[in-house]
Amino acid sequence: MGITKQYLRFEPGDVFGLVGSLKSNIVYLEISRSHGKFCAVGACENVIVWDLKTKEKHLTLQGEKHEVTIISPCPDKKHLAVGYNDGMVRVFSLISRECICTFSGHKSAVSALNYDAQGLQLVSGSKDTNVIVWDIVNEAGLYRLKGHKGQITQAVFLRRENVLVSSSKDTYIKFWDLDTQHCFKTLVTHRSEIYDFVFVSDESRLITGSADSELRVWTINYHGKKLEADEGDDGKKIDLDTDNIEDDMNILSCTKLGSVIRQSRTHVVSMVTDKHDKVLICHGNDKKLEVFSLPNEEELKKRLAKKKKKARLKKSEDPSINEDDVRLEASDYIKQLTQVFLPAKIRSVDFLIGDTEIKLLSLLTNNSIETSSLDIQEKSSQRADINSHVLPGHRTDVRALCFSSDNTAIVTVSAESAKLWNRSSVKCIRTMTCEYSVACVFAPGDRHIILGTKSGKLQIFDIASGDLLEDLEAHNGTIYSISLSPDKRGILTGSADKTVKFWNFEFVQQEKTSSTSKHLTLQHSRTLKMDEEVMCAKYSPDQRLFAVSLLDNTVKVFFVDTLKFFLSLYGHKLPVLSLDISTDGTLLISGSADRNIKIWGLDFGDCHKSIFAHDDSIMCVQFVPNTHLFFSGSKDKKLKQWDADSFEHILTLEGHHAEIWTLAVSTRGNFVATASHDKSLRLWERTQEPLILEEEREMEREKEIDQQVGQSGEPVVAGETTNEVGLAGKKSIETVKAAERLMEAIEVYKDESGKLELHEEDCKRTGKQLPKPPKHPLLIAFNSESPNHYMLDSLKKIKSSELEESLLVMPFSYVTDLLKILDKFLTFGWETELVCRCLFFLLRVHQGEIISNQILLPIVDRLRTVTSNRVNQLRDQIGFNMAGLQFLKRKLEDRDEVKFFADATTTRKKKKKKADKVILALKT
Repeated sequence: MGITKQYLRFEPGDVFGLVGSLKSNIVYLEISRSHGKFCAVGACENVIVWDLKTKEKHLTLQGEKHEVTIISPCPDKKHLAVGYNDGMVRVFSLISRECICTFSGHKSAVSALNYDAQGLQLVSGSKDTNVIVWDIVNEAGLYRLKGHKGQITQAVFLRRENVLVSSSKDTYIKFWDLDTQHCFKTLVTHRSEIYDFVFVSDESRLITGSADSELRVWTINYHGKKLEADEGDDGKKIDLDTDNIEDDMNILSCTKLGSVIRQSRTHVVSMVTDKHDKVLICHGNDKKLEVFSLPNEEELKKRLAKKKKKARLKKSEDPSINEDDVRLEASDYIKQLTQVFLPAKIRSVDFLIGDTEIKLLSLLTNNSIETSSLDIQEKSSQRADINSHVLPGHRTDVRALCFSSDNTAIVTVSAESAKLWNRSSVKCIRTMTCEYSVACVFAPGDRHIILGTKSGKLQIFDIASGDLLEDLEAHNGTIYSISLSPDKRGILTGSADKTVKFWNFEFVQQEKTSSTSKHLTLQHSRTLKMDEEVMCAKYSPDQRLFAVSLLDNTVKVFFVDTLKFFLSLYGHKLPVLSLDISTDGTLLISGSADRNIKIWGLDFGDCHKSIFAHDDSIMCVQFVPNTHLFFSGSKDKKLKQWDADSFEHILTLEGHHAEIWTLAVSTRGNFVATASHDKSLRLWERTQEPLILEEEREMEREKEIDQQVGQSGEPVVAGETTNEVGLAGKKSIETVKAAERLMEAIEVYKDESGKLELHEEDCKRTGKQLPKPPKHPLLIAFNSESPNHYMLDSLKKIKSSELEESLLVMPFSYVTDLLKILDKFLTFGWETELVCRCLFFLLRVHQGEIISNQILLPIVDRLRTVTSNRVNQLRDQIGFNMAGLQFLKRKLEDRDEVKFFADATTTRKKKKKKADKVILALKT
């Protein structure tokens, strides 16, 4: 047997440098009765709760792999619902900081998420055009509503009726009756995508925002009742409903009042109102916030009275004017107060309203959160108390990063600043304003950093003070690469001006100061002109050679001492964007935009191997020091590890949600840092866990199978002909495994039950108490007393959200056995609610086969009576418990002579009344 090479696994470490993801929204949270102090925002796969006063993370709700797309706080202020890019919905507890339930039903990103008024139900809409209603208490999906033909943009429960309203990019707004699960009304007047809508004035009016510049206002009439705001002076109600009512079964009707033109010319991104419906804030895909006021019913009556008064005055001049024809326009229902301009484009906004001002909370596209207050009483409405939450990250993409020599610090550079991070705590300890930089390196001693800018300058910063020491005009084009010489005496720079320049470190006397201190500078020594732009330049570790990649797709190798040409490495079809040389100087790797990595020998310039490594351009490659292992990062969002000797793909690290721009490997090889277009910086840490390549390939194959299972079509349920409603869950590898475990449990149950029946027959036949047969190993492992208990435990272990899909996968032969088992459970009175849920689902799905099966008819007939009795017992028990709690509440109130949560004023009044009664009794 040959010797196997052992690799060590890299695990995801900390995520830092990210304030908020661009795909997520931002919401205010009320934690510990604090108003306006905390906010929640998605940050890649996690949700970060920021303390806006201290600008520190209050807590982090950990996700798994997929990016957060939407957040919705619960009305009880203790939970937070989070939708993800893979269609999952998770509910977190803000107290325990753990996920309390998971819902899997969508096939693509969740784009709409809202609770009902009580916080007992949750609705989610997705890019897969489906709307799903979830039961929070039962932790299961209720039903899937299908009818839209585009991405769902908003879904809201109505408080006044059991109705759900959803909007989509298919230009329709649909009203769903949740009692019958069907769409009873569709608004079809929009001509472009609908991005958001809100209900105001106690859900009597609807405001919609679409891809044009109009906000459309609708009035909602419930059960044919007319709105009080539409009354005339004589008290007669005016019928505004001009829509055709199809039948008397309609729960409500909508009438368009008109539209208001927004100042922004971009489409509506989101709209938000306060709980009292006083203010509406709307924003598009630009830097402008538009604030509107929403008058209440009394103000609307006053406006209508004024309009009628004006009409009466004009009637003397124009007799054709009819006072009864005067109506309120859309501009009367929604009036623009002011516009707020923010420093960057707005991704999401939320606000809290006070008596005279509103607190604005904005998530901007430049990776920052801004808070401010706005006085809504002043006409100018200027913002005050502006506070930007920007310290933890860069405003633009990080284009280069590097480790210090002792691995304790990381420097990252972007278009506006360079930041120094502590590697262990991943906190920013220094921010230095610089020009647009695309290359960086630590100077020897780790006290200075050298940046290469887009304008061709070399900037030297002192880390301790954060000051710019020198600004050298080094090149006439972008400096794409900086390489530190192995002897630590200088650097090598490659630029878009077709030159490679060599620089030496020197210490010079500081100008304009009388002190004798010196500062670091660079002295230009040599220049090598190239035929094409230089994309990357690198010293060999022995400082004998240096390699240069050019825009003509080649890599050229030169001698350092004489600058004479040594090798030309050609074979790539697109430019080489990154290269590196191994520590022993024998191998060179090149990563290109043609998605290939080539491994070259530096002795003769031969290509050892060409690997099709990624699905997009390879942006960065780097060797692990003192090994022939190397990492590669690409625009396909993946970081991969390779072996340059065996040409094996070792590991794929998935965590970034956008293109990876750069990577850096620490000098000891135990850390890898990466920067991405998603504004996040990630650390990957080497563990002591061995990695076996065969197991990795097997895990990759299993992942592909899981994706194929998840992409399968929706299950067909017998007897269901409508396409408007379906099952909430989806088929996944978890539901298939749960069904397999349940079928295995049924087999074990049948075997063990058969053994016990034979044992009882043998005891009866012999008249002796024989020893019981040995238990099945699974019964012993689960510590089950009997096969019935084992079967019940197996049923309870299936996740509530996956129960229906697991039962749907089972063959009918197992369904007949399961019905008999459920009959026993109901007879025993075990888990009535769970058993009834399984029973009703199986009867609905397999009704045809069950009716035609003569063996199951007596079982179904017995189940009919037993189920009714058990459900009535459960209902009586719940009613008894509720009555008991009400009785205890009254006893406590009578004993303390005060109601729960009564204020001190009420208590004093009761005591005064009691004293007056005593005085009156003494007098009589």
